[in-house]
Amino acid sequence: MIMAKANEASAMEIDDPKSNNSDQISPKFSINVLQLLKSAQMQHGLRHGDYTRYRRYCTARLRRLYKSLKFTHGRGKYSRKAITESTVTEVRYLHMVLYTAERAWSHAMEKRQLPDGPNAHQRIYLIGRLRKAVKWATLFSNLCAIKGDSRTSLEAEAYASYMKGNLLFEQDQNWDTALKNFKNARAVYEELGKYGDLENQVLCRERVEELEPSIRYCLHKIGASNVQTSELLQIGEMEGPALDLFKAKLEAVMAEARSQQAASLTEFHWLGHRFPISNAKTRVAILKAQELEKDLHGPAADSLPYEKKLVIFDKIFTAYHEARSCIRSDLVSAGNAENVKDDLNGLDKAVSAVLGQRTIERNQLLVSIAKSKLTRRRDDKNEKITKPEELVRLYDLLLQNTADLADLVSSGRDRKPEEVAFAEECELKSLAFQAERCFYLAKSYSLAGKRAEAYALYTRTRHLVENALQKFKSWNSDQQQMVVNELTALHKESRSNICIEHANGIMELEKAPEKLSKNISTMSLDGAGKKVEKYLLEKLDVYESAVGDSNKGVPRIEAFPPAFQSIPRNPIVLDLAYNCIEFPSVENRMKKDRKGFISRLWR
Repeated sequence: MIMAKANEASAMEIDDPKSNNSDQISPKFSINVLQLLKSAQMQHGLRHGDYTRYRRYCTARLRRLYKSLKFTHGRGKYSRKAITESTVTEVRYLHMVLYTAERAWSHAMEKRQLPDGPNAHQRIYLIGRLRKAVKWATLFSNLCAIKGDSRTSLEAEAYASYMKGNLLFEQDQNWDTALKNFKNARAVYEELGKYGDLENQVLCRERVEELEPSIRYCLHKIGASNVQTSELLQIGEMEGPALDLFKAKLEAVMAEARSQQAASLTEFHWLGHRFPISNAKTRVAILKAQELEKDLHGPAADSLPYEKKLVIFDKIFTAYHEARSCIRSDLVSAGNAENVKDDLNGLDKAVSAVLGQRTIERNQLLVSIAKSKLTRRRDDKNEKITKPEELVRLYDLLLQNTADLADLVSSGRDRKPEEVAFAEECELKSLAFQAERCFYLAKSYSLAGKRAEAYALYTRTRHLVENALQKFKSWNSDQQQMVVNELTALHKESRSNICIEHANGIMELEKAPEKLSKNISTMSLDGAGKKVEKYLLEKLDVYESAVGDSNKGVPRIEAFPPAFQSIPRNPIVLDLAYNCIEFPSVENRMKKDRKGFISRLWR
């Protein structure tokens, strides 16, 4: 919140009325509208397309402005106060109008982003919020024309034109007027982009680029442009809050176009089979997936970055899963019609097989991304280095995908030659994946310092590659040469690593006695002055090397001198109470001797 206030403070400048000349009646306010809105949008949700969060921010911002300006609308009965020319005595009143327009616009965009799209009632509400945004944007433009300086007035006019264009764009009407408003906004931002600091120039250029797709779409609807639908799709890949309405409109147009094209898609061809498609939703989903596949396998596929390809793969998976759900719904409603069930089961199997193929392609793309980061240093854009274990996991997935696809293809009774060839292709790919997996498993053992295991795995990789190369010679395909080249390179690398591991193993074996002697010489009896988790005498039942791992620290044998221990012995009885006992007198019970007169003389 503090950062947002600091950015807003830097985005607006207020002229001090005391510094003006005495002949000036009222101060002229200055607001950098584009910079103010861009900062608020990026910090409060629109960086990730979260219009709900941004709408709540606008509401909270308006509440703070109302309270700070004491411009409340009554405690009991609501009585809205109007903002007029005489009301605007400081710049915060203009901020109230601007954030009210932003709140209405973000609420409309929130309804536009519903998962299944707005229904009829929600669309009416959406257009009503856009009308409200146009109303407040127009008021903001009128007030800035009177109370603001020339730059603020121009930016406010461009903002109002942009909101009017959005309303007409969503209503699907008056394309000429929408085009005029978008062009007015673009002209203002192009002119403002020539002046000011570097940050302002960059923001103006970005807004011009965001307005360009909407202008081209309006020209396309009017018929004054030769822009094709594919070009509009490329434009729709741009990012920015101003393009979200354009993307939603473009997606609706593409869905309508797919529905029209789907009427001609009556069969699905797969490995020599033809499966009829009767459901319109299934046709649209399959057609959408096929259009996306053209982007992956087209001539411009090599120039696409990895991130874009992964996004396209996710859309393909979504389309095929939607098609499968429609097919299974038809299976439930098919009843006892065996012919219809056979066709639907065959179509479901075909779509599942194509989905499995695309899954393998996506995992291969992930493998290529991981390989590019395997030897890269961490200094390159602070990216995380790929470990060989990650590639082993990816090849495990590829082996599982290939096995599932092969089982799916070979599950039928009457197999056509195309299916037999496809099953053989899956088997050959599985051999290549096994060799790659074994290679990176050996590399992981090598990094762990286990030379014998790494040597054995590299040798196993070499044998797997030789076996795969022999079988690939009989495979006639467009990908044969590429796979053979990869396997040949893998064979050479495995051979070189075998030699490296052999040499490193011999060197370590030669140095083993010296290293062992050195490590044993560092052993101490008690390890005084250092904290030891366990001594060697406490780990006699654990099979591990005491001197083989340098990360464990110097081994300690036993604590010395040994600690005192309790031992069993006979108890010592001390009768301390005997001396304190006072015994009673027994003289009265003793027998007295009687003596005569003569005995007294002998004393």
